[in-house]
Amino acid sequence: MERFDVLVLGGGPAGLAAALAAEEQGACVCLLEREARLGGILKQCIHDGFGLLRFGERLTGPEYADNYIRLLGGRNIAVRLRSFVTSLEKSGGGFAVTYTSRGGLHRLEAGALVLATGCRERTARQIFVHGDKPAGVYTAGTAQHLVNLQGVLPTRRCVILGSGDIGLIMARRLTLEGAEVEGVYEAKPEPSGLSRNIRQCLTDFGIPLHLSHTVTRVLGEGRVEAVETARVDERMKPVPGSERLVPCDALILSVGLIPENELAESLGIPLDPHTKGPAVDARFETDCPGVFCCGNAVQVHDLVDYVSEGAATAGRCAALRALGKEAAPAPALPVEYGREFVSVLPQRLRPGNEPAACYFRVAETRGPTRLVVSQGGAVLLQKSYRRLRPPEMERVSLRPGGSGPVVFRLEDAAEKAQNGPAAAPL
Repeated sequence: MERFDVLVLGGGPAGLAAALAAEEQGACVCLLEREARLGGILKQCIHDGFGLLRFGERLTGPEYADNYIRLLGGRNIAVRLRSFVTSLEKSGGGFAVTYTSRGGLHRLEAGALVLATGCRERTARQIFVHGDKPAGVYTAGTAQHLVNLQGVLPTRRCVILGSGDIGLIMARRLTLEGAEVEGVYEAKPEPSGLSRNIRQCLTDFGIPLHLSHTVTRVLGEGRVEAVETARVDERMKPVPGSERLVPCDALILSVGLIPENELAESLGIPLDPHTKGPAVDARFETDCPGVFCCGNAVQVHDLVDYVSEGAATAGRCAALRALGKEAAPAPALPVEYGREFVSVLPQRLRPGNEPAACYFRVAETRGPTRLVVSQGGAVLLQKSYRRLRPPEMERVSLRPGGSGPVVFRLEDAAEKAQNGPAAAPL
């Protein structure tokens, strides 16, 4: 049985950054990827804007991934493609992994694991759209794969349900390829995507955005022929009498992402109900010692630059643990926050000399706002923002003290505020 110091599961942007960071610490690293090529979702994201924070330049998704893939050459990293993990289990001081590949069934052991398994899209079955199941219902990611990688135009006239970033980007992409996007329908009263994508992908192309509207029914025999849309009330229930029939040949869904965490659950690692990923500390270590989780598996990110940043931390700390170079960590401090936040990551912080990166999302759009982070009555950080929106994850850096929970709260603020730099979403 092969033995490695660190095993990274997933060869997308998180897995690549984690593997490189672990190897830089002197660890013997293995990276398993179930697809035939490295890069994850970035392979099909041909729009630019990636890398502004990480590389200081505007890159397409494939270019961003290629920057990391080229760094793998000459490194002590074993890359196994078309490899699918079937089981994980604790074994002595490490972990035993069983996976399948073209060569059959294999087993290996590792001192530490990095889960960089990404996320998956919600499908039509998870949003309960009525009607039969004709051809022509796609997730936005599937439509993106067909257009950008397969060179196939899956629609001539479509409706997009959900204003997530991939859906917005595909509205523009399909329009550029000659398809007609009748409109983007969003059940919430405000868009779910980044503001610049609303402007660049919809407004600039004259594509209507219908807020507080949803698709209630799909019609068609064999192929989508039309969808029924309706206005929704404050409880997200369709308003009787507001139904409208929209002729189209495709319905494209951009209705959210779910972190892939079946492997974490198989090890008994609990998931945070807010992020849908494992609870982690600032090193991205889970409740299971030696198991680290990063990227979209720990929380859905909108910027790949933040994915790479957190994954590098996870990879470095996994290597230090596997090699026995890590000093005994200080007791974890819980992170507390109220209903004005959707989530705060990490869920635990540890006192130390190194500042910890923290990421948060607000529950609703806010005007001028001040973020206050405190511990034991002492203020650790204050930062003002002109505007905060749920789709836009924010980042701050903290250095907590020795004891007591770290508390995040928001206050109304009228003073001049600053938001982070613009970068392309995943």
